[in-house]
Amino acid sequence: MKTYLVGGSVRDELLGLPVKDHDYVVVGASPEEMVQLGYRPVGKDFPVFLHPQTHEQYALARTERKISLGYKGFEVYTSPQVTLQEDLARRDLTINSIAKDEDGNIIDPFNGVADLEAGILRHISPAFSEDPVRILRAARFAARFNFHAAPETLALMSDMVHNGEVDALVPERVWQELSRGLMEKNPSRMFHMLRECGALARIMPEVDVLFGIPQPAHAHPEIDTGVHIMLAIDYAAAQNYSLPVRFATLTHDLGKGTTPPEEWPRHIGHEARSIELTQNLCERIRAPKDVRDLALLVARYHGDVHRAEELRPATMADMLQAVDAYRKPGRFDEFLQACACDFHGRPGYATKPYIPFGRFQQAYGAAKSVDAGAIAAELSQRIADSAALPAAINAGVRETRIARIRAELG
Repeated sequence: MKTYLVGGSVRDELLGLPVKDHDYVVVGASPEEMVQLGYRPVGKDFPVFLHPQTHEQYALARTERKISLGYKGFEVYTSPQVTLQEDLARRDLTINSIAKDEDGNIIDPFNGVADLEAGILRHISPAFSEDPVRILRAARFAARFNFHAAPETLALMSDMVHNGEVDALVPERVWQELSRGLMEKNPSRMFHMLRECGALARIMPEVDVLFGIPQPAHAHPEIDTGVHIMLAIDYAAAQNYSLPVRFATLTHDLGKGTTPPEEWPRHIGHEARSIELTQNLCERIRAPKDVRDLALLVARYHGDVHRAEELRPATMADMLQAVDAYRKPGRFDEFLQACACDFHGRPGYATKPYIPFGRFQQAYGAAKSVDAGAIAAELSQRIADSAALPAAINAGVRETRIARIRAELG
């Protein structure tokens, strides 16, 4: 029985990155022997055990055979006779197939160390094509490490898309990988790689179609809508914004993908079209409710926020109510952050001040200072008609908020 440290923990250690979790593979042991040694079995699809003291994961060396479509369509074989190299050979990329023995020696049968040094994502064998999730994982690693796919790997990924293997992806896994990729340092790299192999058009066609669609040059020096979206999500990553903010930034301009070409480069009414497209996309990939709700608000109102200096106090008060700023102040902050990402996601705009951000924060602070309870109490003393009272209270609160905003902004 021999134990080896494998996979991401070895990869990240060689890259000089923090190692969060250690994964081990055990060669030469049976499940019964692991239990006798005090390891606790936890694996459902193949034998995985928790160490009796450290509780870290130890998996028996295994091989896999493709038997049906999808990422679950594998038959797993474990035996004390399965070698370390056979176990490493079933992994997706060379950078994930490096092992380290108990003496600290690196075992690298597929030259993963060289690919790490060169910044290359390279598949180990044609078996890569048996699991469509590997396309998403490769793209996520591109976002994390800013690596590029080897030409032969990109070609294989393109073949997988062409053969329909990507269509077998279940929504939950799509969201899992996309959301993790969005939270990496360079999320645009994930979408560029998915687009290069054709997977983006199958997974998120609403985003894929944005590339090549022009925008007014005076507002967007980058011209291309898809390029703008990529700059915006990378800005969101640089600010370490939350997943809902990054996703809302990704989807805020989806409506521009449905603008008739004869109307280019203008996109009048794209905000309204973005709402339906964002709603459909979120349902299809099973985006969580908090992610969806923020994305819908940003899609609807980002254009109005950009015009903050032109808006009347009444319009600002109504928008604060519409985005539920008073009950969900944290989400309102994220709403403004996503709008700011739209502004900053242009060449030369990363360090420019985004005036609407502070202006809306001022308006919110002024409107929030209104004591709605006191207004309700005062009106209930003066209005005897209980049916008319709620509307009177709403109107009174609204007018007072408008007055406070007007006084604050001048």
